[in-house]
Amino acid sequence: MMYDMNIVLFGTSGMIGQGVLRECLLDPDVNRVLSIVRKPTGQRHEKMRELVHDDFLDFSGVEAELQGFYACFFCLGVTSAGMTEEAYERVTYGFTLAAAQTLVKLNPGMTFIYVSGSGTDSTEKGRTMWARVKGRTENALLALPFKAAYMFRPGFIQPLHGIQSRTKVYRVFYVVLGPLFPALRAIFPRTITTTEQLGRAMLAVARDGYPKQVLEARDITGVVPS
Repeated sequence: MMYDMNIVLFGTSGMIGQGVLRECLLDPDVNRVLSIVRKPTGQRHEKMRELVHDDFLDFSGVEAELQGFYACFFCLGVTSAGMTEEAYERVTYGFTLAAAQTLVKLNPGMTFIYVSGSGTDSTEKGRTMWARVKGRTENALLALPFKAAYMFRPGFIQPLHGIQSRTKVYRVFYVVLGPLFPALRAIFPRTITTTEQLGRAMLAVARDGYPKQVLEARDITGVVPS
């Protein structure tokens, strides 16, 4: 069965977003991708259009651009290191819900997939700040009247195809661990994924659904085996 999938994508300047964008552009079921960014990235592709929008807490001015979409892949995120809870929540919860509330109003038949993280705290009461905020964000998204919403909680992600993290420490980390990835994936096949596998899993879940709304690392790797 062929699909005509129009995708809204957030976070294409980051490592995960770059990987997901690549898989969207390669997938024959994806008709077009609208990449929403705050600064131009310079990326060009016949299936992609970039929408530059500087206020991620208010999308009312671009609502006309956000209609007619099959799914949203929300890959935007920041590290909590060095951030206050208020600042981290503004980006993680505020940006995400502002986008989701606008999109569900304009596209009630949409599937929304949010990239969260392993260890997210659904109770919103734990001691770890980032996990609480992610948990609050997940819970709020699941309460919205989308056709379907899925929370992806990947563990360790290996970047492929020249994709790199924007964070220098992470780039060094990946370079050092690079030679060990084959062995690590052999030992922990259900906890380590790649940017390619994550993007393909998101597309598969958007197309076919999934029995659970919250997908842990082992679920993600099981959707599209490497």
